[in-house]
Amino acid sequence: MGLLTGKRLLITGVLTEASIAFDTARLAQDEGAQVVLSSYGRVRRLTERIAGRLPQPAPVIELDVTNVDDLAALPERVGEHLDGLDGVVHAIAFAPEAALGGNFLNTGWDDVATAFHVSAYSLKALTTAALPMMPDGGSVVGLDFDATVAWPLYDWMGVAKAALESCSRYLARDLGKQNVRVNLVSAGPIRTMAAKGIPGFEGLAAIWETRAPLAWDVADAEPAARAIVALLSDWFPKTTGEIVHVDGGVHAMGS
Repeated sequence: MGLLTGKRLLITGVLTEASIAFDTARLAQDEGAQVVLSSYGRVRRLTERIAGRLPQPAPVIELDVTNVDDLAALPERVGEHLDGLDGVVHAIAFAPEAALGGNFLNTGWDDVATAFHVSAYSLKALTTAALPMMPDGGSVVGLDFDATVAWPLYDWMGVAKAALESCSRYLARDLGKQNVRVNLVSAGPIRTMAAKGIPGFEGLAAIWETRAPLAWDVADAEPAARAIVALLSDWFPKTTGEIVHVDGGVHAMGS
């Protein structure tokens, strides 16, 4: 019996083998879960190719979390592969170039709105779209980056992550009665495709070289993935509204 034996999962955000979502899908399958991935548009081909590198090839469904038609069709699309869901992984974030890189004071609302929609509101949108498939409850886990401080060059993505953290707490409040848990994993910097879009990422990651009590490897997504798998399991039955830090301890250190 694996940690996730019998669990049915929807995992978003698998783009490359370096992604936290990929390691999550890999470990989830190793622990006995059935996994469906989501992607959209032109990147779907990339996800489908990477899905073939999992221990068991996983189906990929179309899902743009900003598209109301895709969200409405989610139960039908997942239902082609699974008879329900026990867990959802939200590994989705995006901010336009103008919202990053030290341009905080000059970023216009349209770019900020895009960052908020994709990176924060989508947690609520995805969760509520998946609810009909979780009549007996389940676990929703999102990916976070510590929003308690202002990071160099992270700008409006940092503000969007703060909104994500707040959104997860309100979802936890409103969905507890349906036995749905909502938690976040706040990971340290991982050299993923998403990280390439963050100006000055290497400088940000360098902070971990001197401040992490536990050695941090920007090329190793497995520690964060292990935390996600644990939160998807039945070993955290009464944990919700929580942020689990998997960052080598940096969040707890003073400057």
